[in-house]
Amino acid sequence: MNNFALPRRGEYPEYFDSYLSKVGEGQYIDLIQSQIHAIRALFTSKSPGWESIAYGQGKWTPKEVLGHMIDTERIMLFRALCIARGERQSLPGFDENEYVTQGRFAEIPLENLLEDFEAQRLAICSFVKTLSVNSLDHLGKANEKPITPRALLWIIPGHFIHHLQILNERYL
Repeated sequence: MNNFALPRRGEYPEYFDSYLSKVGEGQYIDLIQSQIHAIRALFTSKSPGWESIAYGQGKWTPKEVLGHMIDTERIMLFRALCIARGERQSLPGFDENEYVTQGRFAEIPLENLLEDFEAQRLAICSFVKTLSVNSLDHLGKANEKPITPRALLWIIPGHFIHHLQILNERYL
């Protein structure tokens, strides 16, 4: 399967509306793959050292934003897998700030992070191609809130667009 519809209201918590509103109907796999090129183009177009400078006190650096995106996509993909396979337990939430701190992304070479992002995106594409249409609509729970694999998978590119906009607007 290369394409599937966006989720409907009720398939996800309302706080994901901001991410889902950033994506339109289209070819899911094509969108996921195009974002690999977009993030690499952004990071390689900047002057050396840009990736290590936060735009303000207490804000993440671009490398930390990239690390956060990778971690979040792994979590969303894991949740989608669990729910698609019929998991009944609520999957845990996560503290994004603690994950960024523990990820120590400042110590990881930029090229390694970009390769990790690409590998994660390829894993998403591979997983999506194995899903049945019916499994996209299984309703599970993450962070005690109802959500479907369809919603989780579409949140991924929306979350990416959100952070890409921030990187382009606030990190000069």
